[in-house]
Amino acid sequence: MRPLQWTKNGIVFAALVFDQQLFRVEPTLRSLLAAAVFCAVSSAVYLVNDLRDIEGDRIHPKKRHRPIAAGLVTPAQAGTTAFVLFALALLGAGIVSPGFLAVIVGYVALMVAYSYGLKRLVILDVFAIAAGFVLRAAGGAVAIDVPVSPWLYVCTMLLALFLGFGKRRHELTSLEAAAGRHRANLDAYSVPFLDQLIGIVSSATVMAYAFYTFDAPNVPTNHAMMLTVPFVVYAIFRYLFLIHRRDLGGSPEVLLFADRPLLGAIVAWGLTSIGILYLSGT
Repeated sequence: MRPLQWTKNGIVFAALVFDQQLFRVEPTLRSLLAAAVFCAVSSAVYLVNDLRDIEGDRIHPKKRHRPIAAGLVTPAQAGTTAFVLFALALLGAGIVSPGFLAVIVGYVALMVAYSYGLKRLVILDVFAIAAGFVLRAAGGAVAIDVPVSPWLYVCTMLLALFLGFGKRRHELTSLEAAAGRHRANLDAYSVPFLDQLIGIVSSATVMAYAFYTFDAPNVPTNHAMMLTVPFVVYAIFRYLFLIHRRDLGGSPEVLLFADRPLLGAIVAWGLTSIGILYLSGT
């Protein structure tokens, strides 16, 4: 179920924070339930994905230790758990709102398509992952019934592409000749090609966020949000350093907690953003 990866569902709270409703009880409770639903449904998807990839995971130096690949959990147990989690997720989504239920159904459809086909298509595999993050952001907005700035979608998509291509690069370099047996489309990638893609999306991410800080309608008109740009730039640069000099990037959710400079930059960005949005004058 990979609870460490539940940190990805933190993007659900973006609409709550940036619409300045963080300290309102009802929207906060709705966002918490929405995040819990995404945790349940994503865990179910991970179980389905691991059932599909048992043989490929047994080739990977780390994934072979996952419970299903290692034989610690039977396929029947995993399938039953996935079914229960899907049912609970749909029930919880219906409680939040019909619109949020539609987002969850769309997310499930996307992830099933990813597990059964999109993950084998070069470039489109990473776009599918990015779309999953965008649906998380959209779900957070729908859950509290607020419109979301297009900038949130753009920044979310670009950041997810950056992390996704970084993960593909790590898989390619760590598995070497066995890469194609672990993931069929890895043979279509190359390190120089992925480096180009990572360079493009990292630059686009910084530029999109910088534009957001002074052009989005929901930020203070005094442009104080631009003070958060250095934190984003540093975090991107730090992640690039970890990819190229430490040969990391295979597990972004692990790096978030394992690398203190990266975690510090993200925490500082979050606290500064909240301070500006809720305390800064217009």
